[in-house]
Amino acid sequence: MKAIYDLPAPAKLNLFLHITGRRDDGYHLLQSVFMLIDWCDTLHVELRRDGQLSREDLTTELPTDDLILRAARALQPFAAPGQGAHIGVAKHVPAQAGMGGGSSDAATCLLALNRLWGLNLPLSRLAHIGLKLGADVPFFLGGRNAWVEGVGEEITPVTLPSARFVVVKPPEGLDTRLIFSDSGLQRATPVAIISGFAADSESSEATNLGNQVFDFGHNDLQPVAQRLCPAVTDAIEWLGTQGLKARMTGSGSSVFARLPQSPQEAELLEAPEGWQVRQCSNLEVHPLLGWAT
Repeated sequence: MKAIYDLPAPAKLNLFLHITGRRDDGYHLLQSVFMLIDWCDTLHVELRRDGQLSREDLTTELPTDDLILRAARALQPFAAPGQGAHIGVAKHVPAQAGMGGGSSDAATCLLALNRLWGLNLPLSRLAHIGLKLGADVPFFLGGRNAWVEGVGEEITPVTLPSARFVVVKPPEGLDTRLIFSDSGLQRATPVAIISGFAADSESSEATNLGNQVFDFGHNDLQPVAQRLCPAVTDAIEWLGTQGLKARMTGSGSSVFARLPQSPQEAELLEAPEGWQVRQCSNLEVHPLLGWAT
């Protein structure tokens, strides 16, 4: 049976997230830097010749109709009659965490089925399909860390210094829609320019540059999230007791902090029960970069 196994779907962190306005259709205008990290889900795709699409949950049980199946359905009209797929999913990136796990899964699914079905669709076509699934999907398809603007569709690749982070996900999750619809959300952060952030990992002042890059800006969603989900504050304060400056990623509820440069892994206090705590490295590029051009 034709199949492709062990396909990574990496998570992302928002180094900052500014809301600069709101369009007449209700969509928010944002600025952010999306950074890939080595916390990944894994997909396996097998060809079906009966035209059916099916999914097998290998770890966590997923919703019946998730972004993976929606991505497969969106791509299937380009396939030859009778081509389907069985998709196995080993889910590791937590949901409702602000880490883009579902969008990354959808992007990896599109890249995998584009190859499995022999479609050879260009990246621009896949990104058009992906944007209809979710605003973050084109970023994962692009495969590079990026400065992101608009409603998430304006993507400019950036180079980031290599660094390690600790990511903390409390048991509680957050619904993105609740945060964006909250009347207390700050929606008027002044527009920044990419040159104010500019990253160059070859800089001779890499340490200072890393501080500049990873401390840039703030997350406008964080105050609302902390009010709706006190566990976000708990996680930030827990990292603070260990001398780490934390902020929330995306719409939460995960928070992260840059770890000091050290050849050895940082020693962290034991986390409260039910929290997921993981030390991660950022990725220079997506592992599937080049699967579509």
